[in-house]
Amino acid sequence: MSRWGRKEVKKTPEVIRTVTEGLKSLYRQKLLPLEQFYGFQDFHSPSLEDADFDNKPMVLVVGQYSTGKTTFIKYLLEQDIPGSRIGPEPTTDCFTAIMHGEVEGVIPGNALIVDPNKPFRKLNPFGNTFLNR
Repeated sequence: MSRWGRKEVKKTPEVIRTVTEGLKSLYRQKLLPLEQFYGFQDFHSPSLEDADFDNKPMVLVVGQYSTGKTTFIKYLLEQDIPGSRIGPEPTTDCFTAIMHGEVEGVIPGNALIVDPNKPFRKLNPFGNTFLNR
């Protein structure tokens, strides 16, 4: 069983344009059928959508009130966050997504969850109380 004299055939890898395209392809071909077969979306979380792959990575900042979360974000952005204020008592007790865009503005949570290009559609089960805060 020696390898002498045998010509090794190298398999050429499938060309994928980007890592994101590759991850989407692998998910759809390998994982999604398993999730659907076992009903994963019924007991854990819904299936991933294109927006979950295509959007930029997110960072979650959580912690006790008055520990500097808003100040930290303002420092990173080098500007004020619309609708936020800093004080010794709880002031920003809501869900806030800060995203890059051409125009500066505030989009209500209810509008974000219906946009198929944003990765927030899975927040819908938390209800309007959460989204309107």
